[in-house]
Amino acid sequence: MENKSINMDLIYASEQGDVESLQSLLHEGASIDFKDENGRTALMAATQKNNKAAVKLLLEAGSDVNTRDITQLTPFICSGANGFHEILSLMLNFGADLKSVNRFGGTALLPSSEKGYLKTVQVCLDAGVPVNHVNNLGWSALLESVILGNGGRLYSNIIEMLVEAGAEVNLPDRDGKSSLQHAIELKHDRVVKILNRDFTEENEVIQSVKKLYLENKYEDAITVINQAFANDPSNLDLYFYKGYCLQELKKYVEALEEYNKALALNSYDLDFYFYTANCLRLMNKPEEALAEYDKASELNPNETFYRYHKSNYLRELGRHEEAVNEMNKLLSMEPYRYDFSFHKANSLRSLGKHQEAIEAIENAIEHDPSNPLYHLHKEQSIELLKK
Repeated sequence: MENKSINMDLIYASEQGDVESLQSLLHEGASIDFKDENGRTALMAATQKNNKAAVKLLLEAGSDVNTRDITQLTPFICSGANGFHEILSLMLNFGADLKSVNRFGGTALLPSSEKGYLKTVQVCLDAGVPVNHVNNLGWSALLESVILGNGGRLYSNIIEMLVEAGAEVNLPDRDGKSSLQHAIELKHDRVVKILNRDFTEENEVIQSVKKLYLENKYEDAITVINQAFANDPSNLDLYFYKGYCLQELKKYVEALEEYNKALALNSYDLDFYFYTANCLRLMNKPEEALAEYDKASELNPNETFYRYHKSNYLRELGRHEEAVNEMNKLLSMEPYRYDFSFHKANSLRSLGKHQEAIEAIENAIEHDPSNPLYHLHKEQSIELLKK
């Protein structure tokens, strides 16, 4: 009989990133792939907390990178969905299934493209994760980054990377619209140019910087940027790239300073509130990060992007009541966004509000009746309601 106590200690030590305790517990006979009530192994627990050293130890000790929790999430997909690109890279050496999908039918590439995790997208593409895979919502990584992105600097780089990797620009979603059609409707001019392969106006300095950061030469990229500032001190693109490179160097305070310098020059460039929010998330400052999303929403109440990504973050934090409130605001603005109803239903189910979850998913079914994912989630919620 397995010693449940020692196994739970292993999961707890993984969450805490306590490598010394992990080594002792494994030596004492803890079962490395024991699962808790949520189906999490120690590897999943370490991954969720971005504890790279713990992940490395567990992988080397033989933990299964492709095992699933009760939500059908694997440690590999979890690392991609959360933008933990260092852990994602590590897992590639331990049998990660590149074609594995989450419960929504998405590979690790899709959520990283949706959430704006540039380096994670690069790792996925370099590893060979299929670029044109379509999830159960009918979206590819390119469609997600166009529809759920804001057309700004970060998403433009992701979209360019996907296109360079062979993403199909004219691949239609379930409504028959392509990424290019969505970009035109959203008036995302940078994205439209990328999808049309028009790079004629791109600054040579920016081209050089992009090449350097894709090669992980962040210090070299910063040197080029600092030299360019001498001739162009008000170029907001330079502030973005410098902030991004500093982030990748884990110099979060300095990165935040660069983004705030850009906002001092133009407080209505909402793109930078997304960058400050992401940086604060990396600094484990959730309240400050959430406040950045709110600042952008206040400046442009009609823009859904920042509210949507705030709701994503609230779900990651387990704050589902607040996530539902954000989704209600989004649905009041765009009542026919069935993906919003779907996310709302998932948060309601996490709260145990199964009848309300059924009502939310029925709204999604009304607008996309042929989607099997919605019907499956409705059936699951009905079963949960009976218990």
